Amino acid sequence: MRKLLSLLLGLGIGAAVGALVIMLLPPAEEPFVARLKRGWAETMEEARQASARKRAALEAQLAQMQAARSRQG
Repeated sequence: MRKLLSLLLGLGIGAAVGALVIMLLPPAEEPFVARLKRGWAETMEEARQASARKRAALEAQLAQMQAARSRQG
């Protein structure tokens, strides 16, 4: 019960601090939600590119291993 109370108290304080910060910050030129969406899209694009690079590297490594194995056997 004590842990639950601590959790709820922490969540409440965190939400209050977050709301206070948002209210005190000056409004930006670009709406907040639009910035979040743009940031999310940029992050996802970077993740897709990193994934494609890693996949290509792993496929090249697999091809090398398969070629080495076919030479052995």
